[in-house]
Amino acid sequence: MAWELMNSNPLKEIEKKRSEMDKLLDTYLFGKPRTGGFVEQEWRPPVDISETERELVVNVEIPGVASEDVNLSLSGDILLIQGEKKPESQEEAYHRAERTYGSFNRSIRLHVEVQREKISASYKNGVLKIILPKSQKSKKKEVKVE
Repeated sequence: MAWELMNSNPLKEIEKKRSEMDKLLDTYLFGKPRTGGFVEQEWRPPVDISETERELVVNVEIPGVASEDVNLSLSGDILLIQGEKKPESQEEAYHRAERTYGSFNRSIRLHVEVQREKISASYKNGVLKIILPKSQKSKKKEVKVE
């Protein structure tokens, strides 16, 4: 009994229990345990939508996603943003991997009519910026009361 106490490493035991809890939570939350590397799952990047008198502006936060891995489409009044964040390397032996990888899909219903042929998109510092110019019908018309 005394021998067991002398050879035990409490920090190692805590780390082992923590690892077991991580696997349990990953299985519960993501449907599969982590296997010492990356967790691939569908994720929802945050989106900000703002409006000016002339346009709608959609900013999507997608750091680490290559611009060629992003697709935009407009079908009716639905803007669809799809893509995939790919891991840099799967050959390394990670001690901890917390970043999320996998496909994403965001659909946004536009509340105004836009000029489809003038839609533009740019990608800088991990933020995709989509500019959707409003059609003439959508722009506010002020009427002066006499």
